Amino acid sequence: MTDNEKIDLIAEVLDVESSKLSPDTVLSELAEWDSVASLAFIAMLDEHFGKTIKGAEIRAFKTVRDAMNVMTK
Repeated sequence: MTDNEKIDLIAEVLDVESSKLSPDTVLSELAEWDSVASLAFIAMLDEHFGKTIKGAEIRAFKTVRDAMNVMTK
C-alpha cells in the first residue's frame, strides 16, 4: 500500500479531505483527531490490515506518519 493510500484511509477515518493531511501533520493540531477517531482508526486497522492496536499506542502517535507506520500487513 502506498503512502497516499494510507493517507486516504486516515482521512476517511477523520472525515477530512486527504489533501489536508501529510505525513508530517501533527495529529494533536487536528480537531478531528479525538477519541471517536481513535476508535475508528482501531476498526480500520482491523478491517484493512487484520491488526489490533491498543489505545495507549494510538495516544503515543504524534504525526500522521506514526499512524501510517502501523498500517502494514
